[in-house]
Amino acid sequence: MNKKRLRLIIILVLTLGLAPYSPEPHLFGKIRWVAGGSVGMQPMDWFDLVLHGFPFVLLLVYLVLTVRKKES
Repeated sequence: MNKKRLRLIIILVLTLGLAPYSPEPHLFGKIRWVAGGSVGMQPMDWFDLVLHGFPFVLLLVYLVLTVRKKES
């Protein structure tokens, strides 16, 4: 596992993925909105969801690929 890459991804998760921190991370509000039926979501809201969710997806993909590489 490349520690420099993992550190960068974790920094992305903690900054872009969870910003803004108060009153709650933006991503959590968007996920709750989508789970509630996404009524009234505009294209900008979908873009926000993708933007703030990307670091988490990147972390998940990196971890899965690392585990698969170790198994081979």
